[in-house]
Amino acid sequence: MIDAKPNLDRNARREAILDVAAEVFLEEGFDAASMSTIAAKVGGSKSTLYNYFKSKEEIFQAHIERYCGWQGAEMFQLLDEEVDDLRAALTRLGRRYVTNVMSDRNMRHFRLIATAAERSPDLGRTFYEAGPLRGARLLGGFLARMKLEGRIDVADPIAAGHQFIGLCQNRMLKARLVNYIGQPTPDEVDAEVEAAVSTFMAAFAVR
Repeated sequence: MIDAKPNLDRNARREAILDVAAEVFLEEGFDAASMSTIAAKVGGSKSTLYNYFKSKEEIFQAHIERYCGWQGAEMFQLLDEEVDDLRAALTRLGRRYVTNVMSDRNMRHFRLIATAAERSPDLGRTFYEAGPLRGARLLGGFLARMKLEGRIDVADPIAAGHQFIGLCQNRMLKARLVNYIGQPTPDEVDAEVEAAVSTFMAAFAVR
């Protein structure tokens, strides 16, 4: 029988490296961060770090994938619940989505990734596929189910997913990215999502 403990220890060490690397990237930026700094803060050598990741880009890519996975689980797990009222379900999803996406920490991540993607498009591709695109596809699957149940009339559920997300975030997103406005209050989130859901249902509700 294979002893799983070494793998558990290695996975735990990898997670600890990513925890530290995330803070280094957020504090120093992608370009300024170095393998030496990450190794020093982890409490090991660069050679130990290279046993887990081949480069700073690989660490950052793993961080992006992990962060997007956490965000997706937080925001889209609601789609697995039974739906009695579609409008209410979309409202719950929208509130959670806007609250997470417009948070201070998420904005810092978004700016960090956008800057890194200027020089390394693969990092931007990783983020988009693991984050926004995956979210739209998950929501699209939910909307396809609602279509089969006769609750909504959409020609392309994934496109409709993108449209709903856009309605929820579009008015605030650029203002947040440039620090024109701060993190929205719960009341501001509610107002934004209510308008988004009303517009979406006006376009796609079954007549």
